[in-house]
Amino acid sequence: MTVVSPTSVVSVGADLFADAVAGQAVDVSRVEWRPPMPGTEADLATVAADPLRRDANERALAAMLGVTAHLVDVVPAANALGLEPGQFLHAGPPIAWARASGPLRGALMGGAALEGLVDDPDDAVALFESGRTVSLEPCHHRGAVGPMAGVVTPSMWMFVLEDLETGRRTHCSLNEGLGKVLRYGAYSPEVITRLRWMGDVLGPLLQAAVRATGPVDVTGILTQMLQMGDEAHNRNRAGTLMLLRDLAPAMVGTGHDGAAVAEALRFVGGNDHFFLNLAMPACKLALDAARGIEGSTMVVAMARNGTDFGIQVAGTGEEWFTGPAQLADGLFLGDYGPEDANPDIGDSAITETAGIGGFAMATAPAIVRFVGGTVPDALATTRRMHEITLGENPRWSVPVLDFQGTPSGIDVTRVCRTAILPQINTGMAGREAGVGQVGAGLVTPPSEIFPLALARLAELARARATA
Repeated sequence: MTVVSPTSVVSVGADLFADAVAGQAVDVSRVEWRPPMPGTEADLATVAADPLRRDANERALAAMLGVTAHLVDVVPAANALGLEPGQFLHAGPPIAWARASGPLRGALMGGAALEGLVDDPDDAVALFESGRTVSLEPCHHRGAVGPMAGVVTPSMWMFVLEDLETGRRTHCSLNEGLGKVLRYGAYSPEVITRLRWMGDVLGPLLQAAVRATGPVDVTGILTQMLQMGDEAHNRNRAGTLMLLRDLAPAMVGTGHDGAAVAEALRFVGGNDHFFLNLAMPACKLALDAARGIEGSTMVVAMARNGTDFGIQVAGTGEEWFTGPAQLADGLFLGDYGPEDANPDIGDSAITETAGIGGFAMATAPAIVRFVGGTVPDALATTRRMHEITLGENPRWSVPVLDFQGTPSGIDVTRVCRTAILPQINTGMAGREAGVGQVGAGLVTPPSEIFPLALARLAELARARATA
């Protein structure tokens, strides 16, 4: 009897067998395989058999990829979103004051002082506890997104982005910078002073510059910055400088006071995160194009309010599927540690939902110095995200991966089938109101929200089959 030794082996599952074979000098191809998320098998089978699913997902992905976002204006939220005194927007799915996290409470308290509803931010606690003259609503419900706490008040100035072909618009506030800022829950006097300067000087100056320059191609800037080492969530240095290149001549030529223009240019040029507040609404504008496509399993929003993490899906309307927000694992500022950090917060995961941010970490290896991990981790993350997405974005490519498009279109069924969760890189806010930023790191959604969305998709598919 002749025994033939294999020249190569494919190993699926645990590494024990693969290690033993490799120890005998045989080439081993390791396939990372995991069973589906527990309890999802029946719903996966139902959704897989849905005759609408394939075409619906193709249309959803094409709709998202077909959008180009342009910055067309900068206006106060009262004008852009119809916000009235006492109305506050926040990041993430809906939440009431009683369940609000420390950073969200801090941002709301600071916002109340900014609007003159109270003289002292601490006095706003009673205002929100009563709920009689104030209201809270998610940014997403008003066609907007907000980083971290995401608090928007009527007087805050907003970027206005538009898909010129359809006229659809999305919005986002102006970026304050890092550290002790409102979006991280800080509300000290210098925070309020900075916000008032942004409303009195920076907003009007940017408005004049954008109107003089004409629409700024934000999608085009995103395309370039991904080639220049940014991933458009926690690294936006190239994007900020390209925006400044486009707007600075018009800012100088607006006729505004020279000292004010110089101060604004220093502020934007010294704030590497400034472009984030354009990347986010650009991603929302693209994803909103896929909303309401019956049968689609594509995720169109991931958002966190500091207490809950929620997703929305193209084929399930405006319904939120939520679970507890998770603590990020990363790097801390100064003497801060994990005990000081609040669970994940912000609408900025819209970048990952669209295929950049944590999904494009391979194009921005320097990001690991800000959020932790290693360069090989960044490369592996981008490759892994392709396993849970419907396709890739040829407009946004990764040079180190031979210009492969970024993984785009998170598919609920693929997440449940592989148990691979979307990777998000994020800032970390202090757990207590008023603290501000304490670090940055990596986080994933709570795993239970994807089976919840899958169950709803299966319910809808069964209803269609029996109608």
